[in-house]
Order: sequence, then structure tokens, then C-alpha cells
Amino acid sequence: MRVLILSDIHANLAALEAVLEDAEQFDYEEVWCLGDVVGYGPNPNECIEQLRRLPTRLVCVAGNHDWAVLGRLDIADFNLEARQAVEWTRRQLRADHRAWLEELPDYPLIRGRFTITHGSPRHPIWEYILTPSVAHSNFEYFDTPYCLVGHTHVPVIYQLVQDESDKREHCRALVPTQEHPIALAGPHRLILNPGSVGQPRDSDPRAAYALLDLKEELWIHRRVAYPIELTQARMREAGLPERLILRLSYGW
Repeated sequence: MRVLILSDIHANLAALEAVLEDAEQFDYEEVWCLGDVVGYGPNPNECIEQLRRLPTRLVCVAGNHDWAVLGRLDIADFNLEARQAVEWTRRQLRADHRAWLEELPDYPLIRGRFTITHGSPRHPIWEYILTPSVAHSNFEYFDTPYCLVGHTHVPVIYQLVQDESDKREHCRALVPTQEHPIALAGPHRLILNPGSVGQPRDSDPRAAYALLDLKEELWIHRRVAYPIELTQARMREAGLPERLILRLSYGW
């Protein structure tokens, strides 16, 4: 069975539509969304609606921006532009879509050999796994061979291996490419981040997502171009901060 892995859509409908169109070729049977459906972007209601009407089963966890829109986080910890986007989203969100966000689990979910969360298994809503050292300390907080995270907007795989020479565990970061599927099985454990659909931050402005083959345990990293200028025009029409608009062109 193949699973479509989405994360950090951030209300970017044009990016989400491009990803869903690209993913059709893979005949996936489930969708796992790693949080932050809303925030930053101009189409929160439309993105939630798109997910809710998917023809396949959807599993989704809450992200920090989802929580912020619901008032479950103090947005004083957000930067100015992020706060402005949260406040704008609160005014736009339909009641039924707010209720849908409220039902999203704020704890890691287990699906077979995979743990699913937003930030990290240690702190699901807020912690960023940006370095091998932070990833290393998180492996003790989940029991499955693999954990899927989002939040950083950067595609990466953290691999925990035991060094045969000194019997110590070491963690290293691997950057996935689109050229070849990655075999997950081996004498290691992994934390995998598919990157962001709606606001990539790895200097590549294309939407990022992944496909997961559960039977073969293969990870397929994907990048897809989308009409960035359409999202930017919608953001300007909504009066969202210019810095959030410009960053989409550069993937930062």
C-alpha cells in the first residue's frame, strides 16, 4: 500500500492542488498529513475543504499554526508576520473548519511501523528537529522503527546507527533526492521529514511531499512546481504581510 505524505500546507491552495495532481500517478490509498494545514497562506478554508473531501482515508495531526489559530498557543512567541497571518486566519476560518482543526490529535499517532507527529515525538507541537543532535535525543521518545515529522519545512532523513567499532549510537542527516526511491529497511532507525507543501525553506520554492510504500518500505521524495504568483496574488489581495509573499519565490 502507498501513502501520500503531506506536511505544512499552510493554506497554500495552489501548491496543494499541484501536489495532489502530481501524486495521482502513484495510486496511493491513504493520506498522512503531519500538521500545519493553515497559517501564512491565503486559502485556509479551501485547503481544509480539499483535505476533507479526499477520496482516500486521511490521517492528520495538529501543528503549531493549527493550534495558534485555535488560540491554544500564545502567539507572542511568533514573529510579527506569523502573528498577523494567524490573526487574519482566525477571522476567515469557517466554524465547521475550526471544529475540524479542534479534533486533530496533538500527540503522536502510530500506524504500523511508523510514528506520525508534527514537531517531534518529544514535543509534538513545537520542537524543531533541525540538527542530528536534536534528532538523536528524540529517538528515545518513540518505539517504532520510523517516525515522520514536519514543522521545519526542510526535507531530510535522520538515521540512527550503531558504530561497530565503539558500539556507540550515532545520528547523521541525509538529504533525499527525487531521482531514486530510498529503501528504509536496515540496521538503523529513521526520522523522516517530507518538507513543506506550502512554504518550503530549503532554497527550492517547489512544493515538497513524499510517497511511502508500506509493503516495500520505500520513501519517494517529490518536488513539484506550482503557480507561485497565483498564491502571491491571493495573499496581496488578502492584505497578508509582504515578507510572507516574497519568501515563496525563494524557498526560504
